[in-house]
Amino acid sequence: MELPGAPATYALIIANLVASIYGLSFDRGFVGSFAFNVGALAKAKQHYRVFTSSFLHGDYFHLLFNMMTLWFFGPQVERLLGTDGFLVVYFGAVLASGIVSFYVNRKNYAYTSLGASDGVSGVVLSFCLFYPLAPIYFFLIPIGIPAILYGVFYILISANMMGRFGGKTAHEAHLAGAIAGVVLTVLMRPDVITYIFG
Repeated sequence: MELPGAPATYALIIANLVASIYGLSFDRGFVGSFAFNVGALAKAKQHYRVFTSSFLHGDYFHLLFNMMTLWFFGPQVERLLGTDGFLVVYFGAVLASGIVSFYVNRKNYAYTSLGASDGVSGVVLSFCLFYPLAPIYFFLIPIGIPAILYGVFYILISANMMGRFGGKTAHEAHLAGAIAGVVLTVLMRPDVITYIFG
C-alpha cells in the first residue's frame, strides 16, 4: 500500500515507532543487539548497526521529539527532492553520522548510541536550504528564527558541543548528519542555491 504525499517519510515514522516501542516496552535486548556500538563494528564487523541504530531510541521523549520533527519537515523535503532523493538525504546523513561517530569514538569500544537524530538532522538542514526564511520554532520560545539561521546555529552548536557532557548526546552524529543533508541536497538540486540568494 502506498502512503499518500510523502510515502518514505511516513514509512520511516512507522518503522521507527514499531522498532522503538518494541525495544522500549518489550525487549531491551533487541535494542542492545542493533544499537550503534564501536566494539561491535570494529570487532564483529556488524556494520548494519550504523543503520539499524537509527530506528531505535533511548526513551519515549527521544522518540516523540524525533518523529514530530520528521513529521513536520519530511513531507516538504520529500516533495521537493522526490522520494528517492529524500531517501538519499536521510540515509546519506545516517551513513555520514555512523562514519564520523566511529572515527571520533574509535578508541572507546564501549561507546553506544542510537536514535534517528542523524537522519532527521539531514532532512531539517535540507529544508533550511529550500525554505531559508521560514520561521522555525523550538521548545517554548514563541518567536521563530529564519530557517537558514537555525541551520547555521545548529551546525555551529553541534560542532562546539562535541565531546562535552561525557558523550551523553552524540553531537558528532548531529553535525555529520546535518552537513551530509546540506551537501547531498546541493549535489542533487544545485538550483537550491537560488532559494537562499534569490
